[in-house]
Amino acid sequence: MTLDVPNLKEFDQRLRDEAHEDLADLVAEEPTKKTQIIAIYGKGGIGKSFTLANLSHMMAEQGKRVLLIGCDPKSDTTSLLFGGKACPTIIETSTAKKLAGEEVKIGDVCFKRGGVFAMELGGPEVGRGCGGRGIIHGFELLEKLGFHDWDFDFVLLDFLGDVVCGGFGLPIARDMAQKVIVVGSNDLQSLYVANNVCSAVEYFRKLGGNVGVAGLVINKDDGTGEAAAFAEATGIPVLASIPADEDLRRKSANYQIVGTKAGPWGDMFTELADNVADAPPLRPTPLSQDGLLGLFSASETGADFVLEPATDEDMRGANAQPKESLEVIYDEA
Repeated sequence: MTLDVPNLKEFDQRLRDEAHEDLADLVAEEPTKKTQIIAIYGKGGIGKSFTLANLSHMMAEQGKRVLLIGCDPKSDTTSLLFGGKACPTIIETSTAKKLAGEEVKIGDVCFKRGGVFAMELGGPEVGRGCGGRGIIHGFELLEKLGFHDWDFDFVLLDFLGDVVCGGFGLPIARDMAQKVIVVGSNDLQSLYVANNVCSAVEYFRKLGGNVGVAGLVINKDDGTGEAAAFAEATGIPVLASIPADEDLRRKSANYQIVGTKAGPWGDMFTELADNVADAPPLRPTPLSQDGLLGLFSASETGADFVLEPATDEDMRGANAQPKESLEVIYDEA
């Protein structure tokens, strides 16, 4: 096959032009597909797994068919749902089956509780492989298992937000999800991650993508207001504010489901489930680093710090030696 070089250059230039088009006039619409595929992102440890386990359980109580897929190499998304018990991951099961000359079956990797179907993609141990590649391999296996033929109202994907490699950006980059939800708190690091996710959505929208941000879930909300200010500044709604409450912390630590109408937190998770289902995918407005810092008091972030350039003498330290000047100095007349 011979490439037509002029046409190739023309195609390349068209892609570059499209990447710089202003798509601000795009109208956000509610997803029209029967199955809503929603990717949830957030800083590690911010409470995505807690939020998703209880959200999926409440959705199932509402009569929805829900599939929860953990896409975090820690494989902790389903642990709360299954009472702390770890389920075999798709990656490790696929490896073991391949060595045994067997095929992976759905019952090997997918388990259920309370009407929620759940599985973990898994990933390599530290230093033994790329987590992003593991995500890609996991989704390839899901396709072989018939992912596109499954009948669910909601598929919830739990992704790390503070890992920037391609595998973790898969739902945004390849339009695998209709919308994204970010989980954050009233701290700079979690909102920095949330802002990065918004930046990724904006980047791929400029490339012609269709994924939008449905909103922000504020976890461990202490009422200081930075997360809500972030949502307003980026143009996305707050879907729920989960308080920093000792009862929630204790029950989460003991792998107890609180996203149920039978408990005291049922109304909060019912509202979250309704908001997640109905929220349209929006195009966010990511903040600059200074804009993000501006949400916090300068005394907390050091936003008023002035950068002082280093000198060559600073870098050399004890090795610094005076150099003879090459400047020509004329005697006074």
